[in-house]
Amino acid sequence: MKLRTLLFTLFMLLIYTYSSAQKSPNIIIIISDDHAYQTISAYGSRYAKTPQIDRIATEGAIFNHAYVNNSICGPARATLLTGKYSHKNGFKDNETSEFDFNQDLFVKQLQQVGYQTAWVGKIHLGEKLQGFNYYDILVGQGTYFNPDFISKQGRKRAEGYVSDIVTEKSINWLDTLDSNKPFCLVIGHKATHRTWMPDPKDFGTYDTVNFTLPSTFYDNYQSRQAAALQEMSIDKDMKMGYDLKMFNSLEEMMNDGNFKRMDQDQKNKYIAYYRPIYEQLQQGKLTGKQLAEWKFKRYMIDYLNTAQSMDRNIGKVLDYLDQKSLRQNTIVIYLSDQGFYMGEHGWFDKRWMYEESFRTPMLMRYPPMIKPATKIEAKLVNADIAPTLLELAAVKKPVDMQGKSFVHVLKNTKEEHRKDLYYHYFENGEHAVSPHFGVRDDRYKLIRYYKRVESWELFDLEKDPNELRNVYKDPSYQRVVTKMKQKLIAQIRQFDDDEAETIYKVNIDR
Repeated sequence: MKLRTLLFTLFMLLIYTYSSAQKSPNIIIIISDDHAYQTISAYGSRYAKTPQIDRIATEGAIFNHAYVNNSICGPARATLLTGKYSHKNGFKDNETSEFDFNQDLFVKQLQQVGYQTAWVGKIHLGEKLQGFNYYDILVGQGTYFNPDFISKQGRKRAEGYVSDIVTEKSINWLDTLDSNKPFCLVIGHKATHRTWMPDPKDFGTYDTVNFTLPSTFYDNYQSRQAAALQEMSIDKDMKMGYDLKMFNSLEEMMNDGNFKRMDQDQKNKYIAYYRPIYEQLQQGKLTGKQLAEWKFKRYMIDYLNTAQSMDRNIGKVLDYLDQKSLRQNTIVIYLSDQGFYMGEHGWFDKRWMYEESFRTPMLMRYPPMIKPATKIEAKLVNADIAPTLLELAAVKKPVDMQGKSFVHVLKNTKEEHRKDLYYHYFENGEHAVSPHFGVRDDRYKLIRYYKRVESWELFDLEKDPNELRNVYKDPSYQRVVTKMKQKLIAQIRQFDDDEAETIYKVNIDR
């Protein structure tokens, strides 16, 4: 009898231990670099094949109105970690900012309740990480081939293709964990960052696709002074060698920094693929619009080929969770650090408050709460991710965290989250994009530019979804201007953006 009682007690203890271990959800965040929602098949891309990213949408939720607070690499990651806007977390731009890891981060909050935390791959916030039990991060932007990584053991070169390496390191870390404790892993992919260097096994995937030019490819930027001054045009600013691998000689090609990282086999595969394309281009002697449209096609091919390897590796992570019976209790979020231009307005790159770069792809799977194939229309920003994860982990949100949890939307997808969205881009350097801030509601978007250009823009997104016509000075929109300025100053004060308020108060309409 005593033996039966003892066995029963041990059995119940095991059940209690198991249920306690499973109480807090595991978390995996996969954050890509410059991955446009227009190039994800779950978002309706006509060309792209992203079956593994699509799995997250099919098995979970797709967010159709996810936005960023500052459309650029480092600041987006700083916001993800802190749940605060750039002016509050201190990392405003890539050129002058240094991230302070001493501040509170959502991963630090998770560590305090027993989470095992890690960041693998690109972080772009320096090398002195806090809040992570483990890290193995790319140096700076990282390289596509044979990249250097920094861990607590120091700097070490890894052989191979970056998407494969980042995934392998991530899964290897997961294999070391105490299964009785929850984990939070951020996987930072380099793809699809410029200069779009595919894994050679993906060469040829999109070569025969007939890409249609975006309707705004030949935008003349009429009524948009800041847009007219930018330096991110596929026609004017995309480099034939550096970006498109169309070097004038093999010697010039091999002297490029990206190719210096390669071993001879990798170099040979790149030469075999790109040199015939270069020779055909030389024979064609394209100029003007013909050359611009050729560059657009090559850009699309390289970009989508580069995304192919990342998507394949995302599948490896999802498969791992299934194989280890972790799917049910693991939150998986896929997002990009911001949106990207795929020829819209004639551009590549990001930075603007225009939709293509302001909006980011975001998908989420969490079976206990999210039904398969859920579509979420509520507006949210990347600052909202940290408090959402803390709520799901039953951790109280820090008082200085500016994001708002959207758990209520996951429970009831018909609920609204944010009525208005606030944005502030600070960098005044690369690509000649003027700093600006603004507000967006369901129909209108108001933008205030400063430094390079002092101007206002207003767009009626219902009548002008491509944001081609600035109606700020249109007499018929003056009531809208007044209403949107009221919304803007309310957002500026809500997020305590003193710099923006000072600029806002300067009258440039005289």
